[in-house]
Amino acid sequence: MTPAAKTEIFDSMSQQHIDYMLSKIPMNRFLLPQEAASLILWLSSEDCAFSTGSVFDLSGGRATY
Repeated sequence: MTPAAKTEIFDSMSQQHIDYMLSKIPMNRFLLPQEAASLILWLSSEDCAFSTGSVFDLSGGRATY
């Protein structure tokens, strides 16, 4: 599941399409680019040095397993 991140691409979308995408996200908001960056920074830091792999969900609850 690809997270819906609020970026410049939203400028080319209709409000109706944006509202539809938002309606599918249980947290009722879009991923912010800095939230993805924070996870990427942590994953590449020494704080995460002992991790050998995992799945991190940035879907705001949209992904179901």
